Amino acid sequence: MTDEGLTIMPKATEPPAGTWKTAGDLPTPAAWHGQHDGPVLLADGTVLVAGGADLAGGSLADAALFGKKQGTDHDTWDRADPMGTPRRLHSLTRLADGRVLAVGGLNGSTEQGSAELYNPATGHWTPTGGLIAPRWGHSATLLDDGSVLIAGGSASRPSGGTVALRSAERFDPGKEKWRSAGSMSDARTAHTAVPLHGGIVLVAGGTAPVGAPDDPALAFCELYDQARDRWTPTGSLISARRHHRAVRLSDTSVLITGGTAPGSPGTAPYDPFSRRTAEVFDLDTGKWTEVTAMPSGRALHRAVLLPGGQVMVAGGASGDRDESGFRSVLAYDVTGDAWASVPGLVTGRWSFAAVVLDDDRVLVAGGVARAGLAAADPAAVELTATSEVFGETS
Repeated sequence: MTDEGLTIMPKATEPPAGTWKTAGDLPTPAAWHGQHDGPVLLADGTVLVAGGADLAGGSLADAALFGKKQGTDHDTWDRADPMGTPRRLHSLTRLADGRVLAVGGLNGSTEQGSAELYNPATGHWTPTGGLIAPRWGHSATLLDDGSVLIAGGSASRPSGGTVALRSAERFDPGKEKWRSAGSMSDARTAHTAVPLHGGIVLVAGGTAPVGAPDDPALAFCELYDQARDRWTPTGSLISARRHHRAVRLSDTSVLITGGTAPGSPGTAPYDPFSRRTAEVFDLDTGKWTEVTAMPSGRALHRAVLLPGGQVMVAGGASGDRDESGFRSVLAYDVTGDAWASVPGLVTGRWSFAAVVLDDDRVLVAGGVARAGLAAADPAAVELTATSEVFGETS
């Protein structure tokens, strides 16, 4: 089910110029369903992906690197040293010294408290200090002092089921040790976290597991103050959101787009279409302002800030059941508060990797192409190993 094309495009703005070109296949097809498990751009311009989910929804240890093949102008994927532990719904964070920190996640159905570091100079992963509390679906944010803030996420209940966490921790890359940080006001998982000016981190949306088929989305937001190690509530989202995306527009502003449909069949309120709406947070006022809605709703998409200041929103789906991935791509002009169409992806997908390369092109890779009744086998999920690059044609 898709709601693409049901509404009229808002006032036009000039979209970024370019087209999508295929760019080779991932060595291992994978999907990245989390908010903070996406690709990492290394200091030399190479892209690292690691972990994720396989066809059966299991956890992967595989890693891969995307970049120029030595002695050529061709971009290729190559296998990289695998992580020591298979992980999905983990986090990947590039540190100030160029290493990459992988934290937590699930190995199969087992929660992980381990962490490991990837060193681009050696091409190897090495274990590092373990989390105080195992978790998955958490957020990971690089702070101004070089430490990494891990907040919230899910954990297993001793009696069965899952629970969202309020706790937070900070990793010191120099000592490779973890210490407790101030706890959030509310427990949440699958949320977004964005660093802002002055050591402030905005946490928005997500879910709190309640045992229902579709856990309710959250509107409550809060701010972490690095200097005081303290969380304080701030303005709530206009629309509660899960499976949304957040993009830092400036030192004091964040754009939130999309999310899955509120409610679930048989409950009220229920809307069968994913969210079209978007809103912007202003740190100075602590308030959210609704901006022009996208032409069509989407969730499980990716959003990246382009060098020219526009935000590209690509792919996604209405939900994660009985769906084919969207091919459509949009660009949001922050100054003009308007959306424009961009040439569509070659392959529709959701829960994929997306990153802006150091030459200003945009790379997307992997993800889910179809699931459930939209797939050839309704009992299976179809992943895609393909990747594509958006940029101006020469």
